[in-house]
Amino acid sequence: MGYEHILDMKVYIETYGCQMNVGDSEVILSILGKVGYSLTDDMNEADLILANTCSIRDNAEQRIWGRIEQFRLAKRKNKNVRIGIMGCMAERLKSELLESGKVDLVCGPDAYRRLPALLEELGHTTVAMDVELSRTETYADIEPKRIDSNGVSAFVSIMRGCNNVCSYCIVPYTRGVERSRDVESIVREVRTLWEGGYREVTLLGQNVNSYSYTDKEGKHTGFAELLRKVAGEFPAMRIRFSTSNPHDLSDDILYAIAEHENICRHIHLPVQSGSNAMLEKMRRKYTREWYLDRVEAIRRIIPGCSLTTDVIAGFCGESLQDHLDTLSLMDKVGFDSAFMFQYSERPGTLAARKYEDDVPPAEKTRRLNEIIEHQVKTSGRRYAAQMGKVFEVLIEGPSKKSISDLCGRASNNMMCVFEDKHPDRNRVGSTAKVRVVGSTSATLICEEIENAI
Repeated sequence: MGYEHILDMKVYIETYGCQMNVGDSEVILSILGKVGYSLTDDMNEADLILANTCSIRDNAEQRIWGRIEQFRLAKRKNKNVRIGIMGCMAERLKSELLESGKVDLVCGPDAYRRLPALLEELGHTTVAMDVELSRTETYADIEPKRIDSNGVSAFVSIMRGCNNVCSYCIVPYTRGVERSRDVESIVREVRTLWEGGYREVTLLGQNVNSYSYTDKEGKHTGFAELLRKVAGEFPAMRIRFSTSNPHDLSDDILYAIAEHENICRHIHLPVQSGSNAMLEKMRRKYTREWYLDRVEAIRRIIPGCSLTTDVIAGFCGESLQDHLDTLSLMDKVGFDSAFMFQYSERPGTLAARKYEDDVPPAEKTRRLNEIIEHQVKTSGRRYAAQMGKVFEVLIEGPSKKSISDLCGRASNNMMCVFEDKHPDRNRVGSTAKVRVVGSTSATLICEEIENAI
């Protein structure tokens, strides 16, 4: 029996890592839905258990190995259950996963179209694998099956892969080279979301700034033009994007944001280190001075724009002065928030081949804790500085701490919490104007301004 005849099967999927993986899980569910699979949130009733994985740090992979053991418990209850590993870990570990005898299916990020065929193969063999990377696959023609919880915000992948090959990063090896989706397929997906009630989209790429598409007539579209087109066609839709490489953040992109109120005033701009020596060793293609110039341009062209970042502590050969350079850059910029990590050597990367991971683990932890402490204090000041300001908030749902409060993000990506003055209405997806009356280092405490909209 061909896979096209599969009916009433259930798939359980766990997604790990970046927003790109969330988008990929939605593509996977769309592909499987066409051959009769429906999503379940109960692993024990699933016919197919999938983990869409991340390889950016070792602890992410170790977590997956632990989850595989949990999946196997479900398989002991039902021997017909299939276990599959998707995504970056599937690409990186390939044969090791299959040879473990613990999984049935291994499928890389560019092979999701073959999932039905791979499942068909499992009817005739014990294991199936496809991890071939593509130079053209963008899944542009596949309408993702949304699995978000609020029905308000959605991810739209505009490109895949990365050409930067930063020395510490596994992504180019697990996701392949950059390729951009055609403009019209992106616009079409955003239109479908708008018509479906979504009010915010995040345009995704490993480096969205390098989006580049040339159509059959030779017309080229870069990221600034794409922003203008999407924002212009959907003026009531909030537009966000992630992630930006400082090397490719042009003034034209910043002006595109400034020209459109519906492009959110928030840029995630990973710096990784404040030391030029470390940036060069990381192959980041910019200097500390270049980064600070981009920060100055952001604040000049888009006043009030919030800035968030990524920071790595303890990269190969990082001296105490290199670490202090990172702290001084954080002080100079004043990030609103940051993702902060210890360096984790990834086999196969340039850093693993070329450099010694020589910062002692205890010192990595000390430096990371110092960075975190630094940022928490800065975030506290940045959030406290919003006191008295008025923001328009897109309501995402009830607050996690109290069902009598609503929460949502301002354009600058700061989370706002405020009392629901109209509990008789379903306000999810609507906007509210709020005034900031208090703050923590991660939340703005607000009051709603009645009749402001």
